[in-house]
Amino acid sequence: MVDCVNTSGKRKTAIARAVVKEGTGRVTINKVPIEVFTPELARLKIEEPLGLVPEKAQNVDIAVIVNGGGVMGQAAAARTAIARGLVDFYKDEELEAVFRSYDRSLLINDDRRKLPKNPMGPGARAKKQKSYR
Repeated sequence: MVDCVNTSGKRKTAIARAVVKEGTGRVTINKVPIEVFTPELARLKIEEPLGLVPEKAQNVDIAVIVNGGGVMGQAAAARTAIARGLVDFYKDEELEAVFRSYDRSLLINDDRRKLPKNPMGPGARAKKQKSYR
């Protein structure tokens, strides 16, 4: 175990930075305790890595700062940062295997991005229809 670990996670344009240190199990997202974080769906997504290893999550304090992107993008970035932080803090291959078997994106950033909009249409794929009659 290390004294303090800094990790990061990304999803679309959201970037999360997490600080994991020894403590009593407090988790904050942008200085808001996770118990009162809204919306609930995003909170449940962020809590996934903590629920997989509750005995290890009880012994650390995690502070996450997230900016950019939307609500769910920030939640996905935060959960990646938290999972990476726990793995780095405990330096445990078993813990890494648990996260990897549950969901690969807990440890690896999701590199999917939005397609750029093209001319002649409202979005990336849709085009204005043509009729020759």
